[in-house]
Amino acid sequence: MNKTLWIVLGVVGLMFLGLLAVGGSYVSSKNQMVAMNAEVDSSFSSIDVDLQRRADLIPNLVQTVKGYAKVEETVLTAIANARAGLMTARTPDEKLAANDRLNVAILPLMRMQENYPQLKSNEQFMRLQDELAGTENRIAVARLRYNASIKDYNVFIQQFPNSIWASFAGFQPKTGYYKADDSSKTAPKVDFSN
Repeated sequence: MNKTLWIVLGVVGLMFLGLLAVGGSYVSSKNQMVAMNAEVDSSFSSIDVDLQRRADLIPNLVQTVKGYAKVEETVLTAIANARAGLMTARTPDEKLAANDRLNVAILPLMRMQENYPQLKSNEQFMRLQDELAGTENRIAVARLRYNASIKDYNVFIQQFPNSIWASFAGFQPKTGYYKADDSSKTAPKVDFSN
């Protein structure tokens, strides 16, 4: 009887330790998933901040150019419309798509300086252009970080045993990778011969 009691206590003890290990694994994995999910959100927020900075710079750049290039109203209208689309976008996918449309709209503006030599020497235009170029670099870096954080999150929740815990806790893979819009892959045609 004494031996049977020790066996039962040993089995109960092992079951308790097993449940404790499983529970600890779940808590640890869930905490990591929560942190990684927050990192994805934070990474997108960084893109959003840089997109807003860019949207704030563009009206100043456009006004500077308007003083020199009154005939390029269609280019400036396209930029204003693309910026408005960026400002009204709400979801990450909408914001990234609107940003791509703004990229395409800005290219002719940046090429205008070739047709207006006095614009090249305008200090305000050059400063704004430098700030815009810096912002473009920030956006590119933020996009890379955003994609990397989504990849890390997706890999983590799909690894065993995390995949079990992710399913149990309701964590789903994220599909919102930044991808360039198809229209941004085609260089716009700029013709100042008129």
